Amino acid sequence: MADIIDYKIYGDDLQLIEIELDPKEGVRAEAGTMTYMEGDIQMQTSTGGLFQGFKRMLTGAGFFITTFVNAGNRKARVAFAAPYPGKVIPLDLGQLGGKFLCQKDSFLCAANGIDIEVAFTKRLGAGFFGGEGFILQKLQGDGLAFVHAGGTIVEKNLGVGEVLRADTGCLVAFAPTVDYDIQFVGGFKNALFGGEGLFLVKLTGPGKVYLQSLPLSKLAERIMAASPPPVSSSSSSFT
Repeated sequence: MADIIDYKIYGDDLQLIEIELDPKEGVRAEAGTMTYMEGDIQMQTSTGGLFQGFKRMLTGAGFFITTFVNAGNRKARVAFAAPYPGKVIPLDLGQLGGKFLCQKDSFLCAANGIDIEVAFTKRLGAGFFGGEGFILQKLQGDGLAFVHAGGTIVEKNLGVGEVLRADTGCLVAFAPTVDYDIQFVGGFKNALFGGEGLFLVKLTGPGKVYLQSLPLSKLAERIMAASPPPVSSSSSSFT
């Protein structure tokens, strides 16, 4: 059973989530996401199981999961920051059927007792080559988990058999009742000149889906496009 934690989200576009822990309660997060913690909080870093650690590493996620535990006798707080502009989405797994799937880059933190596992796509080839790397993490338990969406969050509740197609990088998280598949965008001109990537994810309801308007990959592309070209040492030196 997951710890029952309290939280507060600060900020608007660059959000931070502060978790309040009772004595002996904990929260799990990817290594390197913590912003600050009060004096009674202790860190416990592990792989979450060696096999799970290797699976995360092979798919580009962090090898280690860090648990932050309140070792004192009064409430204590620990905070985690969103990695780029966007919103933090709280997921109450107890109200969502005990399980949810999210993109590997979107997971932020979860109450101690939530299982965090890599969930490979149905087709391994599609998983590694489907646009921005369509690798999923499975969050399972009965407590709170938090994921991050870039830009604006769009929440969709798909009916039975209802189909939604989206850019693979724009998918944040979805219910396990939603069937998903990776599809080639199709058409020579679409593939070369459409500007939407080579692959789309097809989602078929029923179930809840969260989308983001600005995935990290697109943000990085726009920053790179706006950056001046590097100046070589030979061209900048004087003779």
